[in-house]
Amino acid sequence: MVSFVIPKGSLEAQTLSLLEDANLPVVRGGQRDYHASIKDDRIEKVAILRPQEIGKYVQEGFFDLGITGLDWIAESGSDVVELADLPYAKGGMGRALRIVLAVSQESDVKGTDDMPPDCKVATEYPNITQRYFREKGIPVRVYTSYGATEAKVPEIVDAIVELTETGITLKRHGMRIVDTLMETTTKLIANKERYQDPVKRKVMGEITILIVAAINARSRVLVKLNVSAENKDAVLGVIPSAKSPTINQLANGDFAVEAVVDKSITNSLIPQLKDSGATDILEISLSKIVD
Repeated sequence: MVSFVIPKGSLEAQTLSLLEDANLPVVRGGQRDYHASIKDDRIEKVAILRPQEIGKYVQEGFFDLGITGLDWIAESGSDVVELADLPYAKGGMGRALRIVLAVSQESDVKGTDDMPPDCKVATEYPNITQRYFREKGIPVRVYTSYGATEAKVPEIVDAIVELTETGITLKRHGMRIVDTLMETTTKLIANKERYQDPVKRKVMGEITILIVAAINARSRVLVKLNVSAENKDAVLGVIPSAKSPTINQLANGDFAVEAVVDKSITNSLIPQLKDSGATDILEISLSKIVD
């Protein structure tokens, strides 16, 4: 059995939804409850904590498994095993976030090398920021920010290091991005020592399969259709060929075809299939895909 810690805050809703899709629904007394459970014999306890803390708690062995952002793993310097990359963020699936250096639109700074020595930088990521400027050979004064970081420029600090998805919010606040320090995604991580235990490692692997399978299913669908022998080649030529479709011949000589395809292409794929002679086309949602 393993213990599991999941993130509270911006990643919370998406994480709970993912675990629900993986048939690992989290049960708790209320939204403010930090203690929870998952009705699976492999998981003995569940906690919901700040993502900033999760990497260190997993490293220290308070939990066997955890979900948190790569940014907080790097910020805390946590030494953990990465089991899977989970491409989701607060805004949904497939969201890659960046930690960026930004200055006021009116600033003369065009790039990091233009930052003057001893300039003031506010950020939620003081360790990442210090490492970045140290590698650049630029001495700066870093101030830890606990929110509203954009509001501190230019009256309090000269620049900020902030997490962003598109940069639109920064631009709206009169900021301009001058460099990207790192990209970050959500990670499923494990304690290094526990991962060496064959029993726990097997359980961790099983849970990883379920979570990754649920992630895979979110971006793909099953397309089923019928087609005559005359039109079979034309229809098969339209279906993406990443993996061979399943083809079964029907009693009347027609063929039943099914294939797993990216959900993003179905709006264009289905009309093409219809034009190529396919009939009885179905698009079916999937709950898990194990590659």
